[in-house]
Amino acid sequence: MGAAPGAADIAPPRTRRGTLPFVDALVPAGAYRTGRRETVRDVAGEPLAELSLVPGLFVARTLDRLRREPAPSGGRPPARVGHRLRSAGAAFASETLGGLTRQEHDGLVARSTGVPVSVVRAATATIADVLAGVVDTVAGARPRAALPPGRQGVPGIGAVVWRRRGRLLGVNASGNHPAVHSLWLEALALGYRVAVRPSRRDPFTPHRLVLALRSAGFADDEVLTLPCDHSTAEELVGGSDLAMVFGGDATVRRYAGGRSGTPVLTQGPGRVKVLIRGRWDPYLDVVADSVGGLGGVSCLNATAVLVEHDPRGFAEALAERLAALRPGAPEEEEAQLPCLPLDEAQRVEDALRRGAAGCEPVLGDSVVHDLGDGSAALRPAVHLVDDPMAGQTGLEMPFPCVWVAPWSPGHGAAPLRGSLVVGVAGGNTGLVDALLDEPSIRNVYGLDRPTWWLPPDMPHDGYLAEFLMRSTALAGI
Repeated sequence: MGAAPGAADIAPPRTRRGTLPFVDALVPAGAYRTGRRETVRDVAGEPLAELSLVPGLFVARTLDRLRREPAPSGGRPPARVGHRLRSAGAAFASETLGGLTRQEHDGLVARSTGVPVSVVRAATATIADVLAGVVDTVAGARPRAALPPGRQGVPGIGAVVWRRRGRLLGVNASGNHPAVHSLWLEALALGYRVAVRPSRRDPFTPHRLVLALRSAGFADDEVLTLPCDHSTAEELVGGSDLAMVFGGDATVRRYAGGRSGTPVLTQGPGRVKVLIRGRWDPYLDVVADSVGGLGGVSCLNATAVLVEHDPRGFAEALAERLAALRPGAPEEEEAQLPCLPLDEAQRVEDALRRGAAGCEPVLGDSVVHDLGDGSAALRPAVHLVDDPMAGQTGLEMPFPCVWVAPWSPGHGAAPLRGSLVVGVAGGNTGLVDALLDEPSIRNVYGLDRPTWWLPPDMPHDGYLAEFLMRSTALAGI
C-alpha cells in the first residue's frame, strides 16, 4: 500500500526541457512524488505528463489526521479569507505556477481533455471569477435568521448560528470540463479543509488551482490534491467528513445515499431540457448555443428540446445551425467541438446509434471526424423522437447531441423532470409555477440566455453551502 512520504519524496513540481512535467500530489508536507505514476496522454495518445498516484494507506492516514484538526479558519476574519481567495484567483488566471504559464496550462488541459482551448480559457477565467466573489456567495447562501459561524455577538436570549457539519470535504472530481473545480470553492470560504482527487484526464486544473491557493496564504494542510486510482477514491470519500462526487449515472448510483457512511453530494448528468411554446424561430440561436456552447461537454448543455409547434421544422433549422460548428485539434483557436482518441470516439458513435434506435436522425448519421493523428472531433447530432417522455430525451452524450420532441399543454411539466436546468420560452405563469413546484427541476431560465449561463453568485445545483452547513440553536450560553 505504501507509507507516508519522507523528505526524499518531497519535491516541487518541475518541468525540464526534454522531459515530461511531473504532476505531484500536493499534501500537507508539500509536493509528494510517488513511486507509482501514470502517464497522462493527450487525445492523440502522446504523453503529456507523469502523474503521481498516492497509495491508499497514505490517503487514509492523511485524512484521519486532518479530520481531527480544528477548522483552519476559526476566528479568521472573512475579509482576510476573501483577500486570500481573490489573490488566488489572480494568480490562477495569470501567474506561472508549477513551472507552467497560464497559456501553457490552458494548452495542456485542451490536449488532455479534448475540450477546445477557447473553452478551457473561459473556464480558467470562470474559476478566477468565482474565487473573487465566493465570500459574498456564501454570505448570500446563509439563512437570514442565522448568524455567521462562531459565537460572536450571540445574545443570551438565544440565536441561530450557522455552523459547519464537518471539517473536511473530499472531492472526487471529473474531467469533462475544467470549470467543475469552481464548484467546491465555497467550502474554503466556509472554513473547510478540502482534499481533491483529480480526474486522471485533467489533473492540471486542480494542481494549478491548489498551487494558486497556497501561494495566496492557504496552508498546505488546508487544500490538497490526492491523485489516486478508483479503489483508493473510495478511501477519499469514506475518510472525509463530507464528500462531493462528480460522475456519470454509475458513479451517482454507487455513492448516492452516503453508503460509505459519509454524507455525499453527487453531481451527475445534467439532462438539461428546453421547452418552446409558440413560435420557435426567435429562440433558434440561443438554443443552438445551449446545445453547442462550451464545446457541448458541460452538464449545463441542453440535451433535449420540446417544441409545441412544428418540431420537425425546428429540428431541421437547429441542425443547420449546429452543422456550422468547426471541428479541429483542441489547441486550435478555431476549434468548437470536443475531441477524443479515435477508438474512444468510435465507441461514443456506436453508443449513440444504439441509443437512437427508433429515432429519426436529422444530423449526425456519422459524428466521428478523424483528425488523422489518432484523435477525432465529434460532430453534432440532432434526432427527432415522437414522444416527449421517450428515454432518449434523458440520454446525455459527451458532445453536442440533442433530441427534439413534440410537446403539448397536456404534457405539462412531466417530460421536464430530472433536469438541472429547464430553459423555457412562451411559458405562462401557471407553467412556470409548475416547473418551480417540481422538486427534480433545479433551475428555471427564460430563453434570453443559454442554459449554461451561470454567473459566479448563482447556485449550480443549489448552493454548496446548503450541503456543508446547518443552522443550530444557541441559547443561555
